[in-house]
Amino acid sequence: MISNKIQVFPSSDTILKCQKTFNNQIPKNDTKLYFFFCFKKHAQILKDRMRNSSHEVHGMEPVDGESFAEFGKSEIFTLKTSMAKIKYANTYKMEPYRKFQAHLVRNKAQLILTQRLQKTKYNGATSVFLCNSISEEILRAVKDMGFDRYKYVVTVLIVQKTGQAIKMSSRWVWDVARDNWVSAKCETESFVSLALIMACYYE
Repeated sequence: MISNKIQVFPSSDTILKCQKTFNNQIPKNDTKLYFFFCFKKHAQILKDRMRNSSHEVHGMEPVDGESFAEFGKSEIFTLKTSMAKIKYANTYKMEPYRKFQAHLVRNKAQLILTQRLQKTKYNGATSVFLCNSISEEILRAVKDMGFDRYKYVVTVLIVQKTGQAIKMSSRWVWDVARDNWVSAKCETESFVSLALIMACYYE
């Protein structure tokens, strides 16, 4: 009897058939998951055909020209090697392709603050959620500008006007050649809002 434990080592033709058969069931961007899913499906088809047979099976021709065999250590190593991630050569480029442009980011942040807060009155209960929402919107807008090799930190502060004075300061480890920052402010009758965007160069 043939063992119920069947594993598949497919040919190149089998892989192409797998891609056509199971094209829309799982994402293609996960190559390992995609191929193993296909292999498992073909193994299950073969097992079902053998299980449904009414007589004892001592041998079986490959189905549709496909080759089936037990996985050995060498085959598994070959499969893992073929599916390894592509490694790219170092470009030795120490600058971004599109450098951070402070004036564009400042204008965009100023526009977002004005649109979101111009007609808003201060409310201590909702200010925290409003700050989070605005900071996420500014972060998405800055990322969409396409400055490569940067990571961003965005903070938004809303302070109620009560006749007080306020002083703010920030400190960080800084690369003066590549890192940058901008700020934007929006002032209404009841509060002042300040947005701070820091762009940290990341290779």
